[in-house]
Amino acid sequence: MITRFRLHIQGKVQGVFYRKSAQIHALSLNLKGWVRNLPDGSVEAEIEGGPEACQAMIQWCRQGPPMAQIRDVAVEEIPVCGDTQFIVRK
Repeated sequence: MITRFRLHIQGKVQGVFYRKSAQIHALSLNLKGWVRNLPDGSVEAEIEGGPEACQAMIQWCRQGPPMAQIRDVAVEEIPVCGDTQFIVRK
């Protein structure tokens, strides 16, 4: 079974290698999707894969890379769309 989630991560998450670190972690979990910075200083991501891998990624997003300071992570389950890779969006 494949699931997909949209995450909205708030706090000190830009300028701390959050997107690249998220990509590396997602790839290690064999997840597909993307991550991007938003104009308001937050980060948005969509992750797709097995339920256990998605939950592991959500847990990682609540910590982030060492310099990040996470204030909140909103999680929403959304329809699967069949991404084939995990990319950092500009």
